[in-house]
Amino acid sequence: MSHEHHACTCGSGGAGCGSMSDAAPAAQARINGIALHSALESLDAQTLRQRACTELLRQQAQQLGLLDASDLPDVHGAISEAAEQAIEQLLARELVLPDPSEEACQRYYAAHPLFRDEQVRLRHVLFAVTPGVDVRALRQRAEAALLELRTQDANESMRFADVARELSNCPSGAQGGELGWLSRADCAPEFAAEVFSSNEVGVLARLVHSRFGLHVVEVRERSTGEPIGYDDARTSVMRTLEQQTWTNAVRQYLQVLAGAAHIEGVDIDAAASPLVQ
Repeated sequence: MSHEHHACTCGSGGAGCGSMSDAAPAAQARINGIALHSALESLDAQTLRQRACTELLRQQAQQLGLLDASDLPDVHGAISEAAEQAIEQLLARELVLPDPSEEACQRYYAAHPLFRDEQVRLRHVLFAVTPGVDVRALRQRAEAALLELRTQDANESMRFADVARELSNCPSGAQGGELGWLSRADCAPEFAAEVFSSNEVGVLARLVHSRFGLHVVEVRERSTGEPIGYDDARTSVMRTLEQQTWTNAVRQYLQVLAGAAHIEGVDIDAAASPLVQ
């Protein structure tokens, strides 16, 4: 089945946002004396943990000579492009991972069947996470919109379009949030994982998180498509398992770095922290 879809910065194209927690304490958080944010900045706990994890990796890259010692985060905790590249080099060097076994691939495929041309017809309201935004307030606005749209009368479907036009930070807002038909390949992986993980139709019960921000999503239709046999699905399954292995390895590596660091003002649960993309 071939359907038209509208390009959008929503979930189309590229990695993951975790759920956002209560605001962090006002005191400056530091890793080995390096501040993660300005003294006037207040961050939600999840964003603070993410910055802490990034800073742990940045400092380790410096220790191993992959980054100049003078390359420090700015006053808001943002790191340079050179630091991002050094972190990539660090992870490539430190994390040597085995390929998934054939048995593991078959076991995953049996538990997670794949379908060819699986598509959903969506509309959404995007609350974009941008530099300097008050994430806690943004989440509250998104939750309020979700509650309103989840409890609206079934005959008031036009309300979703009105809310999208009024509140969405995506260009699709001008079309009432319409994205048209999308496949997994059309969406960022973290967006696709939430939208395609169930058969739910209507306004989804939870906010969908992506690198772009928070989405109130309505699934208008689903097209299941044809099952994909194991031989055809094997490459996709291997990539999924490789990503899972890499994610677990980074989490374990962060736990080691956190154990050796002097950490102030942030509670790092490396197992639950979002990863550097």
